[in-house]
Amino acid sequence: MCVLSDLDLEPAADGVLLTGVPPVTVSWTQLRRALAGHDPEQAVGRARLTDWLLARRWCADAGREAVELALRPVGLPVDHVTHPGLDWVQERVMGDALDLGLGAVGLDPADPDRVVLLPASVADAVGIDHDVVWQRVRADLERLGGLAVERARQDPKGVLRPFGDCDAVTLLGARSLRTALAQQDDGLGAAVVPMLRRGWTRLAQIDPAFGPAAAAATPAEQRGFARPLLLTADELTLVPEGGRPERIVLRDRAVDAPWDRDVLYR
Repeated sequence: MCVLSDLDLEPAADGVLLTGVPPVTVSWTQLRRALAGHDPEQAVGRARLTDWLLARRWCADAGREAVELALRPVGLPVDHVTHPGLDWVQERVMGDALDLGLGAVGLDPADPDRVVLLPASVADAVGIDHDVVWQRVRADLERLGGLAVERARQDPKGVLRPFGDCDAVTLLGARSLRTALAQQDDGLGAAVVPMLRRGWTRLAQIDPAFGPAAAAATPAEQRGFARPLLLTADELTLVPEGGRPERIVLRDRAVDAPWDRDVLYR
């Protein structure tokens, strides 16, 4: 990590020292928890450990008050490669597809606009009570979700884009947004969100095979949901696995008189 991620640290018998002002000591137990069972010799394990140590260093640099002001909601699929683990989760949306937790903006010196994930152990280390601050952050998410509704309604394909510091996946954690999307489809809405920063809410306007294909083509760190979503005001769930959506565009034969019968593609 020193070489690949340019982390300034010194190993010691009881852990590692993150050099800087103030210096930060991290125990081996904390590092093991940050790995969450992943192999530190593999890419995923190294990435998780690097992200945790960088967040710890940046929070120490900024101080508790600055971090509290910079807190933002973050939503991730439950199986996402960057998911910090169960202790990060402040709320799991009904349906077991989406987890919500804390992040902070303005911590990364190279990219101040990036929302850095804030694991519970990092928040605890700088003196933040994540259960208390979550109520304020959660209210901000609902407000942004309500504003995002109007923009999605004005788009002919119902494109869901980042709003404020919340990406498309995070906005789905807002009950205000889910309620509006469900109401426009008589109580049960649908969405395709193959990447963190983009989703589509009017599925009749897009190719059925687009969602899975776009998810597969997106880097794992930026990937959203691999399958379409069904949603109500209170629940968000992935459609069951199976099916061949790419065959839908091929099952209708071309016809000379398309007005004789319904064909979606010709």
